[in-house]
Amino acid sequence: MIRSFLFLLPVLILLPFSCRQAAPAPTPISKAPSWLSPDEQYGALFAEVQLAQLFPDGKTFADCNPLFPPAEIRAAFDRERGTEGFDLASFVQGHFAAPESLASGFQADPARPVEKHIEALWPILTRQPETQSRGGTLIPLPYPYVVPGGRFGEIYYWDSYFTMLGLQAAGETELIQHMVDNFAYLIDTVGFIPNGNRTYFLGRSQPPFFSLMVGLLAEEKGADVWQKYLPHLAKEYAFWMEGLDRLNESQSAYRRVVRLADGTILNRYWDDRAAPRPESFREDVETAKASKRPISEVYTNLRAAAESGWDFSSRWFADGQNLASIQTAQILPVDLNCLLLNLEKSLSAAYLAVGDKPMSDLLSAKAGQREAAIRTLFYDEKAGFFFDYHIPTGKRTEHFTMAAAFPLFFKVATAQQAQAVAAVLEHRLLKPGGFVTTENHTGQQWDAPNGWAPLQWIAYKGLMNYGKKELAEKARKAWVDINIAVYQRTGKLVEKYNVEDLSLEAGGGEYPVQDGFGWTNGVLLKLMSL
Repeated sequence: MIRSFLFLLPVLILLPFSCRQAAPAPTPISKAPSWLSPDEQYGALFAEVQLAQLFPDGKTFADCNPLFPPAEIRAAFDRERGTEGFDLASFVQGHFAAPESLASGFQADPARPVEKHIEALWPILTRQPETQSRGGTLIPLPYPYVVPGGRFGEIYYWDSYFTMLGLQAAGETELIQHMVDNFAYLIDTVGFIPNGNRTYFLGRSQPPFFSLMVGLLAEEKGADVWQKYLPHLAKEYAFWMEGLDRLNESQSAYRRVVRLADGTILNRYWDDRAAPRPESFREDVETAKASKRPISEVYTNLRAAAESGWDFSSRWFADGQNLASIQTAQILPVDLNCLLLNLEKSLSAAYLAVGDKPMSDLLSAKAGQREAAIRTLFYDEKAGFFFDYHIPTGKRTEHFTMAAAFPLFFKVATAQQAQAVAAVLEHRLLKPGGFVTTENHTGQQWDAPNGWAPLQWIAYKGLMNYGKKELAEKARKAWVDINIAVYQRTGKLVEKYNVEDLSLEAGGGEYPVQDGFGWTNGVLLKLMSL
């Protein structure tokens, strides 16, 4: 039985900072009067525009900049709607400016080595800081940052770690520094790292890779980096553990923390708003309607899946096939809990380095409890694999997914567990183009036949951690080869790849395959540098 005695931990973590030197303040930024999401600002206008599909992509209107104060636009809409001759498209055109085009005139040359292609893309994908909000949904950041590309013209949380791997390989240390500082700024400004720097992302985060980013920067600039960002790491941990003091036998979950019957404390994905995602408003409304479930329940689970980064995947579906059955908030994900274990271990080491042994011991104990839970609760001896855990039934989900590589990446698995997981990865999930995300063909982008750069890196490093060099190299070569083949054929590095049929493009999801692409560039460059 694994019990938690750390119900005061989020409070205790923040107390010692009154006597510590604060992190350097970023360049001052003028905040917007309120950072409301566009559905909150524009109400019925926003809903009507999105449901009418005036734009080919729901994200476009969410990213538009208002030409007048939002209150004035909303009042004008309320006055004019329903009047003779009112045209919704004309109203939008007269009151909003389209998002700034990301087109750069960049022309790829497939004859050029892919490393040179990526080198040329870094400045194209880099955005410069802004000092004030332009009234739209973009949250200004004080330092330069790299965006994924395509429809994604803002910083994204977990994407950025994998992009940084390529920046490290390219010697772009200062850009890594800037991106870490931007995330530290977001922690200080909004209390956590949101999905991305858009107001409509302020209800959720993404997989917590900040401690790995700090570790990457420390590799380049030395161990003092940990002390500088210790306050931010602690605040991030407090965000993920908020509500721990509320949990007891009668209340088993609050926001992102879950207490199991035996007292074990683990985490799930969540979002604080039970409403359609503004950037996918119409899609979410249609999914909720088709589900015949309480709509707030569906919206919560859709948003929680968006926080996971796996939006969407059969690992979150009750029936394993249909989005309408999504149940993300009822699942304890193995990868999330591995990431939080790493955060706990990082905090423990950082506190020890600054001479705070009591806090170090506290975090070490918490990490020990979580590590034991990962090895027992998520691991199935018969299958030889790590699975997610379904909270209501108290059983593992038994979906074979690449999330099982995370315990190997973070060196949580025992040698015997790693041996078994490696065998399953090789025989069930390794395809001609690399590791496939899941075995299920559902039409969702985080399912078969698609492979994604971050999961290739997690698997590669995880296998190498346990001496599985031959399998790791086989998978690395397959992924590098498909990246280069598509680049030579199209001049593009794309968001995801069809790893089952190398003649076909990846697909699925709510939008077309995007090129650019931040984390693909980063992981490919890192893998090629090994």
